[in-house]
Amino acid sequence: MKNLKNYLFISAFSLALISCSKSDDIPVANNVTLHFDNTFKNTTIVLGDATSSNATTNTSAKGQVHHFSELKYVISNIRLIKADGSEFPYNVNNLDQGATVINHAKPQTLDYVLSNIPAGEYKQIKFGLGVKPELNTLDQTKFPKFYAEAGANDTEMMWEWGTGYRFTKVEGFYDTDNKEMSIHTGSTVEGTEGAYTQGIDAYRDITLDLTANAIVGRKAPKITIKADFDKLLSGKINTIILSTGTGMGDNATPNIHTAAQMVKFVDNLGGNGSSDLSGMFSISSVEN
Repeated sequence: MKNLKNYLFISAFSLALISCSKSDDIPVANNVTLHFDNTFKNTTIVLGDATSSNATTNTSAKGQVHHFSELKYVISNIRLIKADGSEFPYNVNNLDQGATVINHAKPQTLDYVLSNIPAGEYKQIKFGLGVKPELNTLDQTKFPKFYAEAGANDTEMMWEWGTGYRFTKVEGFYDTDNKEMSIHTGSTVEGTEGAYTQGIDAYRDITLDLTANAIVGRKAPKITIKADFDKLLSGKINTIILSTGTGMGDNATPNIHTAAQMVKFVDNLGGNGSSDLSGMFSISSVEN
């Protein structure tokens, strides 16, 4: 009888261990992972310098060959829309907990995990490309984590004059002679220090319908979001020809191109806020 009791105890203990082991391997069911796939059309981008033979090249609608050496953008103001139309805002006023810099050179940044999402079925996602105006100040005290992430030496997603964040940063080369391309976008200000007013608002709100409902609560869904940088020059709104120079129409370097030229890139990447609410983004898949 004593041996039987010992056997039963050992069996129960073993089952408990197996149960704990299995539960530890299961992703947290109330998490949602956003995976960003940066592409030229349907090909995931490989970065490279001017003479790289491995870099992914693209040809624009106007026939300009180009490739990237650096690719970064800010995602914030994330909202998940339930099947019944109700909206769950994810830390929309907290850049430390609800914003991230997607840096193509750092694979770990391509997956952004949303935690503690209410159980339910979600049919749509909304998010910001950039930082909405009321939060677009370099506040090291209020948002130290995001401030450090955006200002890191290998990230540099801040304007040098200290008025706000860069929203996208694309470096690379274009045409067969590999002229330098440097396209930075972000909101601008007007006036003088201490009395700035809003200039160009480069923040864009993205709305995407999911290919299937993301089911939160049973499993931890993964939503793959494609960012097609073919749209940089060949967008739904503008077809752009890159040119290097100092004229008002030149646009290949950020210290030269005007705010009006910058907005053309912004509208291609993030939509124009009216007829186009998706820009370069689309949903590739939902894995439940």
